[in-house]
Amino acid sequence: MKRMKRKSKSQLSVFVAVILLVGGCVDREEGEVVVLSALDREFSAPIFADAEHRLDLPLRIKYDVESNKTVGLANQIIRNRQRPVADLFWNNEILHTLRLKNLGLLQCVSPIRATQLPGPFVSATGHWFGFAARARVLIVNTDLMPDANSRPQRFEELANKAFAGKCTLARPLFGTSATHAAVMFDVLGDQSAEKLYRSIQKNAVVQGGNKQVAQKVAAGEFLFGLTDTDDALIELDSGQPVTIIFPNQGVQELGTLLIPNTLCVIKNGPNTPGAVRLINQLLSAETEQRLAMGPSGQIPLAIDVATKSRVVPSSLKVMEVDFESAANRWQKTAAALKSIFPLGQ
Repeated sequence: MKRMKRKSKSQLSVFVAVILLVGGCVDREEGEVVVLSALDREFSAPIFADAEHRLDLPLRIKYDVESNKTVGLANQIIRNRQRPVADLFWNNEILHTLRLKNLGLLQCVSPIRATQLPGPFVSATGHWFGFAARARVLIVNTDLMPDANSRPQRFEELANKAFAGKCTLARPLFGTSATHAAVMFDVLGDQSAEKLYRSIQKNAVVQGGNKQVAQKVAAGEFLFGLTDTDDALIELDSGQPVTIIFPNQGVQELGTLLIPNTLCVIKNGPNTPGAVRLINQLLSAETEQRLAMGPSGQIPLAIDVATKSRVVPSSLKVMEVDFESAANRWQKTAAALKSIFPLGQ
């Protein structure tokens, strides 16, 4: 009889442990801030280590191993909405940050550094904060296009029939490619944007991601492609025959799109005060300076940061955007893009 009771208690302990694991409960160090980070570990880990030391604040960083890590981390926040286990989300783009905001999953906060961010790159309601942007650029193979005057200068060149089958872009349904498409639909209007993207689909070769675009242009498989500055810089820094062009710089043109990293506090997270302390440190001028001069060449956004990205020209015309408006239209935009760029192709 005693043996059966002991066995019953043991089984109960195992059952409780399984329930806690499935429910997402984790042991937390006292005062610890749990961070979900979509920025590559090689770029963000040194910044987190420095913040942990300066703030004397224990951090636990969760990196997603999925190839489309932004979506994976955003979905994790959504799954845990009834009992959040993380405090802060460092997203490497903005569309899914706004998706979380629209679902009511972000906490309104007021970090001191928010006052240094330009209007388009900070939430008016205190739900998200943009910094350290990447630019959407054209990467051109200089061996295949040695004449600088013949190189494309506009995003719309992806639809130019003269370059049919000779240019490339990532499928515009994920990551910064999706954000770019969302912005274009918002700026141009549904009809004009859909017409443009249909022309691009017929003309350009579609890749799985921006990294593949940069690699294939560098390898000479295409004349040029649309990618992000960090992916283009990898090829440039490794000595490949490529150059980076910031598109649409003409007087009557839209300018180059900048897509920021974003920081947001998860609503009802276990340590909101610690998350706010961490945001103030991550939004510091020093953080943007480090990312600007580092391998990814990210572009500082705070008005008090004098350092320029090592890749950005001295004069850059930036596209004027309303990210909130673009995100609010995303469901309709995504439906149109799925019909234009079916995943089976």
